[in-house]
Amino acid sequence: MSGTEALASTVDFLQRFTASEQFEKVFKEGMGLVEETANYLDGPGRQDARALDRHGAVAYATESMRLTTRLMQLASWLLLQRAIGAGELSHEDARKEKHRISLSDIGRGNPLQGGNQLPEDLLKLIERSLKLHTRVQKLDVMLNVQAKALSPAASPISQHLDRIATEFKAARA
Repeated sequence: MSGTEALASTVDFLQRFTASEQFEKVFKEGMGLVEETANYLDGPGRQDARALDRHGAVAYATESMRLTTRLMQLASWLLLQRAIGAGELSHEDARKEKHRISLSDIGRGNPLQGGNQLPEDLLKLIERSLKLHTRVQKLDVMLNVQAKALSPAASPISQHLDRIATEFKAARA
């Protein structure tokens, strides 16, 4: 399989994945959770935060920042996968964008003083985001393994074979 054929297979896999019911479910869940979290933090969350003492308020601010950071990284990953599958991004552009997304640094943080005061609604949003984070990490690993398995080996021999194949195609035409 030439490098071009391997790349085409990767694109086809990504297109099939992003067109799948599994991806659509995760995408809708992720985007819905972003919207739900924004609505909570801008509305009832503000009222909940006012009822906390100083330690609780710091814990609330820290956890809400962790939550929004996690959700923005997850939303970025989901949107990137959708753009790749739709052919809106080249593989080079996608690779550049992927380096901006960090799924490993957005998990559960260390327990905080005052964390026992956090509102139940915030805690539920945090838990849901952590579950989504785990699923997205698994999908990311799966996609990376698939892409690596299909990508051409970076060696002088594979480059020569691709060049020879191109020459034969040109000679036949």
